[in-house]
Amino acid sequence: MVVAFNVTGGGQGEWAVLRVSGELDLVTSPALRQRVHDAVAEGRHDLVLDLSEVFFCDSSGVGVLIAARRLIRSCQGRLRLILPANGAVDGSHVNRVLAALGVRRLFDVHPDLASALEEEVDPLSA
Repeated sequence: MVVAFNVTGGGQGEWAVLRVSGELDLVTSPALRQRVHDAVAEGRHDLVLDLSEVFFCDSSGVGVLIAARRLIRSCQGRLRLILPANGAVDGSHVNRVLAALGVRRLFDVHPDLASALEEEVDPLSA
């Protein structure tokens, strides 16, 4: 079975929102990396990555997420991930991978877009 990888983007006020679907792996992660860089180059330093439709994520996908976090933080921006508990059919694969690697705490994680776009006084992530 071939799962198509897709990244679609748009804006929600001051936030750039990238919706990612399919498999985030060695072959597809450069496309996401480029879209993040494009958003930053356009002056969009507040970014939401909706990963609720990602069915698989390997170490290169995690590497892109960590690099995106580093890039956004260097611009004094904000990065938020959407990782719903029941996303991608039976639970967010990305959520499980980030937790297993011990890096989930690095990210500001939200269950849906509405939550990710809310202004928070004190984010819980490191």
